[in-house]
Amino acid sequence: MTNNDILKKLRVALKLRDDDIVKILELVDFRISTSELGAFFRKEDHPKYMECGDQILRNFLNGLVIHLRGPMPPKNSNSKKEEVPKSKAVTEKSETSAKATPKKFIKKKSLLHSKTNKKSNS
Repeated sequence: MTNNDILKKLRVALKLRDDDIVKILELVDFRISTSELGAFFRKEDHPKYMECGDQILRNFLNGLVIHLRGPMPPKNSNSKKEEVPKSKAVTEKSETSAKATPKKFIKKKSLLHSKTNKKSNS
């Protein structure tokens, strides 16, 4: 199976038009005209047929990932730290963990132990 076949099958399966494919390739900063793209979809015996190179197919697949999933979030962790200061994040975690421990259970347990101790002493 050639790169042209893969490109054709993806085009049909995803119901993409030539303009859509050009926009997908632009997502990865790869410029191609619709006439150049049309040469990949011609029959092999056509005089203006062109083979789809690995670079074009690779860029199309990378652009397709961006098109379907959306752009990747920035890897810069400084922007996340600016939104929530580290000290606040630590206090929020400690507050949620304190809320998670049931205080009523602890009190009941301590009351039971104190009652049993009182009964055994009496």
